[in-house]
Amino acid sequence: MTTTMTLADLTTRTGLDVLDHLEREVTIPVVDGLQAQGDLIVIPHALLEGVTVSEHARRREVPSAGIELLRSAAGGNPHTVAADPGTCYWTARVVDPQGLALGMIETTAIAYLIHPEHGGTGIAPGRYVIRRQRERGEGTSRTSDRLVAD
Repeated sequence: MTTTMTLADLTTRTGLDVLDHLEREVTIPVVDGLQAQGDLIVIPHALLEGVTVSEHARRREVPSAGIELLRSAAGGNPHTVAADPGTCYWTARVVDPQGLALGMIETTAIAYLIHPEHGGTGIAPGRYVIRRQRERGEGTSRTSDRLVAD
C-alpha cells in the first residue's frame, strides 16, 4: 500500500466500507506510537513488559483485503487490519499478563486499521500489540474497570 493513502483508496483496496458521514478524500495519518480506534488500542511492543508470543502461535500473513481483529459489541462493526502482501503478519495467540491482548502485528511497511464508524489509521513499520481498551468504572478499585464497548 502506498505511503499516502486516502480513506477512499483504502476502502477500494480492501473492499470494506465506512459510514457515509466520513470524508473519503481525507489522507489517513500514519502513527508509529500509541493509537486508539474505538475499543482497540495499538501499542508498540517495546512499551509493554511481559507480552510475548505463545509457543503455540501461528503467524498469519495479512492480505490486502485484511484480517478482522475484533467485531464490536453485540456483533456490530469489525476492526480490520490490512496491508500489502508479504509486509505484515498477525499472531493471535499472545501471552498478556493483563489479559487484554488480541494479538500482535509485525509490519515492514505501513499497515492500515479500518472500521466502518472510525475510518482508517495507518500503522508505521514495527511490532505492535493490539489490545482491547478498558476504562475505569465507577469507584476507585480495579474491579470496577470494564472493557470499552464500541
